[in-house]
Amino acid sequence: MPPLLTSAPASAWTSRSFRYLLGSETTSLTGSAVSTVALAALAVLELRATTTEVALLAFVGQLPNACALWAGAFSDRYDKRRQLLGSDFAAAGALVSVPVAAVAGVLTIGQLYAVLFLLGSARVVHDAAAISLLPAVVPPPQLQNANSALGAASSVADSAGSNVGAALVGGVGPAMAVLADVASFVCSAVLLWRVGPAQPPVRPGPDRRSLLHDIAAGVRYVIGQATIRTVIAALATLSFGMAIMNTYWALYLLTALDVSPTAFGVIMGVGGAGSLAGALLAPRIAARIGVGPTIIVGFAVSPLAQLPLLLAKPGAGWQFTLSAALAVQLFWATASGTTQRSLRQTLCDPRFQGRMQAVSTTVTAGSRPLAAATAGALALVLDVPAVLAVGALLQVLPTLLLLASPVLALRAMPIPPTPAAVPPAREGAS
Repeated sequence: MPPLLTSAPASAWTSRSFRYLLGSETTSLTGSAVSTVALAALAVLELRATTTEVALLAFVGQLPNACALWAGAFSDRYDKRRQLLGSDFAAAGALVSVPVAAVAGVLTIGQLYAVLFLLGSARVVHDAAAISLLPAVVPPPQLQNANSALGAASSVADSAGSNVGAALVGGVGPAMAVLADVASFVCSAVLLWRVGPAQPPVRPGPDRRSLLHDIAAGVRYVIGQATIRTVIAALATLSFGMAIMNTYWALYLLTALDVSPTAFGVIMGVGGAGSLAGALLAPRIAARIGVGPTIIVGFAVSPLAQLPLLLAKPGAGWQFTLSAALAVQLFWATASGTTQRSLRQTLCDPRFQGRMQAVSTTVTAGSRPLAAATAGALALVLDVPAVLAVGALLQVLPTLLLLASPVLALRAMPIPPTPAAVPPAREGAS
């Protein structure tokens, strides 16, 4: 088992660079939530998109996740802050074309496809650089605190941005509402500029012949890390099961359970509150019950929280129960998520931070389209409740993986490895 950190972690807020990074992430996430509402309204209300076109918009937006491995290799080679700045400006440039085209009367659904593809590409680059930059901005004892703050900011930004987006769509129209996200990316870039250089980029040398070579090295590294490998496998399996359920979750609530749009919004709001609480309390929970148990409980609660949905009938009482179940699920999911991300960042060799996260993004996000197709195929032979039950049952598997892994024995964060001390394929061997 890796040696454990025994010193009391200081607050990440003591780091000036972290405060700017947190401000940047919060600003851009809030703006992205605004544009998610605005672009959907624009496609449906202004451009009269068909159901097929709406589905294709969602697919195009997710398509750049297929390039996450390249983004991870790129982030490990070059200056991460510049990549973040470039992705913010690229996203702002893509978005500003929407209101310009709308004012000129030439906006088309084809342009929205292009904009969403560019936004997705910028997000993939941004995520690979931002998540791998964090361990260089704050020291290892502060990673849990930093990820907790980022998780809380994400919960608040998503809720606030969605509400602001709805208000702006009603006030100035969906095309003009997009300008709020443009402004958020510009503000994010200004804050990123204040983040001090954290570590020198790794320039390609004689043994780093190409990005493909780096990608292969990164995949081999992750496969060789017992703890990191197992956590990512658990994440991918959980993501697959949840994506099967999410394909029909909203439809089931709104139709079979007769949940009104207002009640649906309340259920989502209560769930968001649970997520925020989980992010804020994650460090305390991990300190109280241990790092490994916090991660495992989060995975174990997920399938259990689906039982009320599978048993529910129409009625206000069941709607209250579903709200509480979602809040509990998201509380533990966020507490577990910030803890497992901190664990992976702590264990990962600094040279592989971007590629490690890219592998995680590829197998988790990459499983969702396949899960949606699986849900559609299952629905041809099963009814919707049975499909939901299949998705819930699959969510049991990640907990079994983690219980049989080194994660179970972890009570505190391990001492991070150093490139000189830990060969790439030997973490956890001693």
